[in-house]
Amino acid sequence: MPSFSAYAVLDPKGVVAISEKALMIHAVEFMLIVIIPVYLLLFFFAWWFRASNTKATYMPKWEHSKMEELVWWAIPFEIVLVLGALTWGSTHQLDPRAPLNASAPLVIEVVALDWKWLFIYPNERIASVNYVRFPVDMPVQFKITADAPMNSFWIPQLGGQIYAMTGMVNSLNLMANTTGTYAGGSANYSGSGFAQMKFIAEATSQADFNSWVASLKSASSTLTLAEYRALAEPDVSKPRSYSDVLPKLYDTIVMKFMDQNSTEMRMQH
Repeated sequence: MPSFSAYAVLDPKGVVAISEKALMIHAVEFMLIVIIPVYLLLFFFAWWFRASNTKATYMPKWEHSKMEELVWWAIPFEIVLVLGALTWGSTHQLDPRAPLNASAPLVIEVVALDWKWLFIYPNERIASVNYVRFPVDMPVQFKITADAPMNSFWIPQLGGQIYAMTGMVNSLNLMANTTGTYAGGSANYSGSGFAQMKFIAEATSQADFNSWVASLKSASSTLTLAEYRALAEPDVSKPRSYSDVLPKLYDTIVMKFMDQNSTEMRMQH
């Protein structure tokens, strides 16, 4: 299984992650406009106003200079304005709920459990644990919830993290533009098995994805309600898959924290 790298966010493989990397670089560049001159002046002042330099003017009663104050207030103020505008625009551009293009996305329902990830493909009627696959260059809409303590879903090389919370559904739209296997996992501490709460995200060709779906369909294991309840028990699981999924299982997981009566009715059906 691929592991998290400290530099994964600097090696983006998806359109969202590429935009996020560009945003970070631009923000750092603007901040360096202030930081670099400050450090240069720090060393210059220490060298110029040393005790042995008789050429340096000693002004113990110097208190105010309009020009100097204009420089050290105006430049940072302008940089803050630019960073604010950049952040505001990027916040809307990189809204995790916003569709990436006009193409219909592949919908994947994600459930954070103790201490594993369940991926349900509602249209394909398959499911997998700690492994998710999707076609390259196809937008993917992850619909994320939790049936455990609050967690955080993250594939560093494809985009930013988003929280998984009980009784709620958060959408995260991502798209890989390079085939490959990427590390995914939890970015939020959730218990003793947190460190092993990792999964594999694999971007493949459409043909390989279709073959994978067909291979899962030929398996015999079905994610029934009883199977799900056993799966939801706290433990660390290896990747596994299911050839069929109980209809509306995801809705049942979300609503179990909202309306106990209606949830029990759905469970019975």
